[in-house]
Amino acid sequence: MGVNSKHIATFLLGAAAGLAAYKYANMTEEEKEKMMADLKEKANSFKSEAEGMADKAKDYFEELRTKGSSALKDNLGDAEAMINDLFGKKNPDEKAV
Repeated sequence: MGVNSKHIATFLLGAAAGLAAYKYANMTEEEKEKMMADLKEKANSFKSEAEGMADKAKDYFEELRTKGSSALKDNLGDAEAMINDLFGKKNPDEKAV
């Protein structure tokens, strides 16, 4: 079994984790607190950005639904009647043949 990209990636991630643990262990309490505050600030920023993107996505899909249905009605006109004629959507008074 040879060395492939998964093995190299695993080794590099392990080395990075080891280096991070070493650096964290050698930090002062003040440095640790500052790092945690920075991480919390970045996490809150990412959360706010993600919530904003979710709201934009809702608006985008609502607009797409509205414009899409309008475009279908404009471009296909009597498609519903034509489909009903083709596939025999019967009047309730008519009997099936």
